[in-house]
This record gives sequence, C-alpha cells and structure tokens, in this order.
Amino acid sequence: MIKGLALLSFAFLLGMWTGELLGSFLGIEANVGGVGFAMIFLIFLKEGFVQKGWWKPELEFGIEFWNRLYIPVVIAMAASLNVKSALSSGILAILAGTIPVFLAFWVFKILVKSVKPS
Repeated sequence: MIKGLALLSFAFLLGMWTGELLGSFLGIEANVGGVGFAMIFLIFLKEGFVQKGWWKPELEFGIEFWNRLYIPVVIAMAASLNVKSALSSGILAILAGTIPVFLAFWVFKILVKSVKPS
C-alpha cells in the first residue's frame, strides 16, 4: 500500500508542477490542468511498471484506496470553485461555460438520431 501511495504521490506532484509550468507559460497565475496531468502521469507510470514486470498487487491496492477517496473530493471542490469564479467574473465567463454544454447536448441529440438500431 505504501509503494502505491508513493507512486500516486509522485504522479500528483509531477502533475501539479506541470500544471504550474503551463499556467506560467500561458501567463496565468494558476495551476492549469495539474490534476489531469497527474492522472496521465499515473497511467504512464502504471503501464511502464507493467511492461517491466514491477507491477504488484500492493501497488494497485494503494492507488485504488486513494482513488475511491480522492478523485470525487477533488472533482467536487474544482466544480464549486469553477462555478464561483464564473459567477463572479461576469456574463462572458457564464456564456463560455453554458454555450459549449448546450452545443454538446445538441450534437449528442443529432448523433443519437443518426444511429439506426440494428
């Protein structure tokens, strides 16, 4: 379990660092996609460990333990922060969030109608 937690922590720190670098590169004083980068790094690390034969059940248990706790909490926190910032930033931020959602619903509706059941 400890080794899995160490692997998860390494991927998380690397992802946060990458998100900070991307934010500074874009001129934004914020972490841009750090959690997403961390997940991508964790996937790559896992695949690398599997190919080298280093992947053990205790690694999976340590990662799975935190997966069940951490991911839902982070998503809930990020969603509430995004809504707060959008509401405080004005109409442009609200439109930038709602218009893509409605466009996605519209495209999904068209795709569902175009698929014919066999």
